[in-house]
Amino acid sequence: MRISTLLGAKGAAVVTIGRAATVADAVAALSEHRVGALVVSDDGLHIDGIVSERDVVRRLHDLQGGLLAESVTLIMSSEVETCSPDDEVESLTATMTEHRIRHVPVVGGGVLVGIVSIGDVVKSRMDELQKDRDELVEYIHAR
Repeated sequence: MRISTLLGAKGAAVVTIGRAATVADAVAALSEHRVGALVVSDDGLHIDGIVSERDVVRRLHDLQGGLLAESVTLIMSSEVETCSPDDEVESLTATMTEHRIRHVPVVGGGVLVGIVSIGDVVKSRMDELQKDRDELVEYIHAR
């Protein structure tokens, strides 16, 4: 299955946050949108970085309460693994496992077109397995 198929099923909405935002702004956006990561982008099209719940927690240990007033750029990852809508989900799964990441922005035509989480990948795989199971059961009952 291609990433474009997965995005077609789940939607292509991406929650972004600007570089000028604070960590408190990021925490609020993560909570409000019920997502695990935000793409850092000033224009919503180009990726400056990514910030996840994990990034917040790891830096919270270091800076304690003072972290919330800091810029989101302090905790974001600026080297972001991305994928293309034409990539296969299997190759994305390998990338996520290899780099120990849970969210991968999707870039098509040089701009941000979606984001895929490990949960999206697992759900798509479970749907495929259920479809295979249903086809096997149907085949057995047809005999």
